[in-house]
Amino acid sequence: MRLAAKFNLVISLVLLIGFAGTGAVSYETLRRNAEREVLQTAGLMMEAALAVRGYTIEEIRPLLAPQMADVFHPQSVPAYAATQALDKLRGTHGEYFYKEATLNPTNPRDQATGWEVQIVQQFRTGDTRGELVGVRNTLLGESLYIARPIRISNPACLACHSTPEAAPRSMLVKYGTQRGFGWQLDEIVGAQIVSVPMSVPLQNARDAFVVFMGSLLAIFVAILIALNVILHKLVIKRIRQVATIADALSKGDREAPDFDIRGKDEVAVMANSFRRMRNSLERAIKLLGKR
Repeated sequence: MRLAAKFNLVISLVLLIGFAGTGAVSYETLRRNAEREVLQTAGLMMEAALAVRGYTIEEIRPLLAPQMADVFHPQSVPAYAATQALDKLRGTHGEYFYKEATLNPTNPRDQATGWEVQIVQQFRTGDTRGELVGVRNTLLGESLYIARPIRISNPACLACHSTPEAAPRSMLVKYGTQRGFGWQLDEIVGAQIVSVPMSVPLQNARDAFVVFMGSLLAIFVAILIALNVILHKLVIKRIRQVATIADALSKGDREAPDFDIRGKDEVAVMANSFRRMRNSLERAIKLLGKR
C-alpha cells in the first residue's frame, strides 16, 4: 500500500470517528435545547392561565357578584376565564392545548377524559408533587405537557360545589344539579394541563443538525484535500525524487541528476545524506580507477 493511501486511510478513520462523535453530541444537545424551548413555552402558558385566574378572582368576580342572584355569569369562574382566554390562542395555534380537566366538573367541557384522568389520579394518590411533566403522542406528533393539581384550598369554593342546596340558584338553572357537587376542602378535583407540540422545535433542531453536519463534513473534506496537497508537495514528491535518483544510481547510472532538495526537514536531511554517499562513492571509484 502506498504512503498516500496509508495516510488517507488513517486520517479518514480519525475524521470519521470525530464526525460520528460530534454528530451524536450535537444532535443530543439540539434535541435537549428543543425540549427546553417547548418546556419554556408550556410554562409560560401555564403562568398566563394562572394570571387570568387571579385577575378573574380579584377584579371580575367582585363586579359580577351583585348580578349572580338573578343571572349566573360563567365569566366570574376562574377556570372558565382561563380556558376562554387560552382558547383564543388556539385560533392561530390550533395545536396548543389548555384544559382544566376535572373529574366532576360543573361545566361539561371541563370533564377529564382518557389520559387526563390518569394525570388527575396521579395527583390524588400522591404519586407526584406539585407539577407533572411528560410527553404524549398525538395525531400531530409528540407533545410535551405540564400539569398542576387543582386543589380546593379556599372554603369559598364550596359555596358552589358542596351541595346543590348551597349553590346559587342561577348556577343551578344554567348547569343543573347533577354535576360539580360533593367537593371537599383540600381535595384535588382536577388538573390544569398545558400541552405544546414538539414537532416544530424538533424539526428546527433536525434542520440545524443537518446544516451543522453538512458544514462539518465540508470542512473535513477540505482538511483532507489540504493535507493530501501538503503531503504530496512536501513529502511524497520529494521522497519520490530521492527514490528515483537512488534507484538509478543503484543500477550504475552515473549520469543521474543530483539530489536537488533543499531545506532543513527530514526529507532534505535524507537527500543530503544520499548526496554525501554518492560523492563518497564517486571518489572511491576514482581512486580505484587510478590503481
